[in-house]
Amino acid sequence: MEDIGGPAGLVDIKPVDRETTCPMLLRVFTSYHRHNRMDEYERGNTPPVELKIYTWMDATLKELSSLIKEVNQDARKRGTFFSFRVVYPDNRRPIYRMKELGTTCTGKKGLDDGVSLASAKFTIGDFIDVAISIPPGPPADRRQERRPRPY
Repeated sequence: MEDIGGPAGLVDIKPVDRETTCPMLLRVFTSYHRHNRMDEYERGNTPPVELKIYTWMDATLKELSSLIKEVNQDARKRGTFFSFRVVYPDNRRPIYRMKELGTTCTGKKGLDDGVSLASAKFTIGDFIDVAISIPPGPPADRRQERRPRPY
């Protein structure tokens, strides 16, 4: 049962029973510091960097960002922002459209952390486009190398 409400006119949906419900394939396309261009989704093409994630409609943006961090070591850095958009086909013309879903940040709680795919009216077959903005500094996989103390 749907209930109109929540932030930004999102729809509140009952949680999915993940023990009995089969997950769906979610195609996630990532890019650094910007979203992928709309022309990269034209004529059956997709952007080159793709993650295939099996998840449920009640998956939140925070959950999706942690799944991205599992395979993208640089994105684990504290202060990394993930900007999510849904890419969906236009009903009137043979093109794709983008709609903003929200933003999460590694190491900080945010207003969009709890936004789920279902509450944002995501439809199976849509894509998720994620812009990853990593704060400046050394990469997450390098430890700070210090000189040994002289004493």
